Amino acid sequence: MKNAKKYIIGASALLIILVGCGVAVGRALTNDDEYMYDDTPKAMEQILTEIRSHMQDYSVAAYIVPSVDAHNSEYISQHDRRYQYVTNFTGSAGTAIITLEKALIWTDSRYHLQAENQLDFTYWTLMKEGVPGVPTRDQWLLDNLPSGSQIGTDPFLIASTEFDRLGRVLYAGGHRLITLERNLVDIVWNNRPPQTNGPLIPLDVKYSGKRASAKIAELRESLDTHKATAIVINGLDEIAWLLNLRGSDIRYNPIFFGYVIVSRGQILLFTNPDRINETIQEHFRSEGITVIVREYGQILAGIKDLTDDGDKLIVSTSCSQAIYAQVPADQRIQVYSIVATTKAVKNSVEAEGMRKAHIRDGAAVVRYLHWLEENITENITELSGAAQLREFRSMQENFVDLSFTAISAFGPNGAIVHYSPTEETDTLITRDNVYLIDSGGQYWDGTTDITRSVHMGEPTAFQKEAFTRVLKGFLSLGSAVFPTKTSGTFFDAMARRALWDVGLDYGHGTGHGIGSFLGVHEYPPSIVSNSASPSNQGLQENMFTSNEPGYYEANEFGIRLEDIVQVVKANVAHDFQGRGALTFYTNTVAPLQTKLMDVTLMSDREVELVNNYHERVLREVGALLLEQQADDAYVWLGKQTQPIAKS
Repeated sequence: MKNAKKYIIGASALLIILVGCGVAVGRALTNDDEYMYDDTPKAMEQILTEIRSHMQDYSVAAYIVPSVDAHNSEYISQHDRRYQYVTNFTGSAGTAIITLEKALIWTDSRYHLQAENQLDFTYWTLMKEGVPGVPTRDQWLLDNLPSGSQIGTDPFLIASTEFDRLGRVLYAGGHRLITLERNLVDIVWNNRPPQTNGPLIPLDVKYSGKRASAKIAELRESLDTHKATAIVINGLDEIAWLLNLRGSDIRYNPIFFGYVIVSRGQILLFTNPDRINETIQEHFRSEGITVIVREYGQILAGIKDLTDDGDKLIVSTSCSQAIYAQVPADQRIQVYSIVATTKAVKNSVEAEGMRKAHIRDGAAVVRYLHWLEENITENITELSGAAQLREFRSMQENFVDLSFTAISAFGPNGAIVHYSPTEETDTLITRDNVYLIDSGGQYWDGTTDITRSVHMGEPTAFQKEAFTRVLKGFLSLGSAVFPTKTSGTFFDAMARRALWDVGLDYGHGTGHGIGSFLGVHEYPPSIVSNSASPSNQGLQENMFTSNEPGYYEANEFGIRLEDIVQVVKANVAHDFQGRGALTFYTNTVAPLQTKLMDVTLMSDREVELVNNYHERVLREVGALLLEQQADDAYVWLGKQTQPIAKS
């Protein structure tokens, strides 16, 4: 083992056995000067060989490489794409495990086809999560490692709750989970992109709806509730929301790298101090707050300053093991993120902004679908189509950027749930199959996410059936009436019912929260089948969530419909005995292709819902199209929203 001293917790290197569960938190010292860096790209074999060499140095039999960054972000910067670097797999979710002899990657059904296309199976084994017979990561480690093995990971890249859970599982099997001071991927990543450090952007109160001082005051009330002195905030979207600031450190996500600690008397922001210019200082003054700025990398030292004074700190269940371990157990209070829970319920200004942003976004989508149909014979590809949609969005008022890379997928590519076209995979869009376009925009007053599936030719009977069964679940969820705090699990089953009736299904969740000029994915809320999911906290008024059932026929086509819906009060006769009756208001306004509907499978109520929705789309989006002098698109929209009827 490399020469490394062992210290008590809080020193520069750690090796601590947690009494009661036997989990080891080990930080091995590494001297950067030992490693020579150059810009020559490394082959997969060299990357894995070098990582395994360092594993032997630190006596670990397996090394875990997760797909997140230090803030447990879903979307990450190029600088943090360690998982992609070692695997060549670009999916946004998964876990790689490297042993001295094997390399395996676990990912869920959204990415199975994508992983099959991107992994080099000379070096990697794909473990398809959820497929019968495929062991979980836990089980594989227990079954395949020698007795008494150490499994290593980076303490900043594993949530404390997952570290505790996995550590207990491994300890029961005779192993130890440890954390290393240096990330082994970082050591071998010779041409790693630099960390992004873009300028900060003040968000005016006309968009935020509430000054930062009011948000901080409410947060401090939670300190009293939990009898705590301070709270550590690690979620990047939470920090941006709390301070009414935006950034550009992660592509398509208006957030910036930082941590915040709020105490009763101070607000500490850990980020690059160089970007706290006079504009940002004036923003803080106008928001009624005083912010003390420290270097981003000083977060652990900042926590230690507080705990040395005996303060009790609140940390989130999503915080990294590094942050969690820095707070002594008797001074630590861990709860689901208070900021995330508060942020999920939009204020009236945010809610109104989301509605307006979706109308403008709907106009962009309509103009694109009209353009696509008119120009389908002009060699339009997935990439050129997505570029044109971006152009239509850029014409809209308050447009800032896309909210994610468009999933522009024709035919078989549509069956890859999170497919994004590349120069190598770019496919011609024709009239011969289903085209799925999942896209969104970032506007000053809201974030959008919409999916439509269309066929420019003659769909098959099965494609029409699949589309209609997806539509039936989509309409059922969107028109539901329910009591306050109803679990997302209820809606997930509701959306799948028509597919389940004939033995069809889809492998992803049915709904995710969405930010207000923030992340396109935001939790809570979530609509998933797993009732134990921490973000499945039940729906409340003014939460926003996606409604997105789908169906995917491997190597043939994919169908998904997605709207963003807002939880609103329901106008019904009763009130669930005082619990409060809620329903959904659909923010997204863009036509559903009637050509793909098998009306014989639809009820009278479903036909009515489609017709009423299309009447609203024509009214709201049509007015904007006429204002934009997009007369041809308006005429096209009128045809697409003609009422349907059961024969």
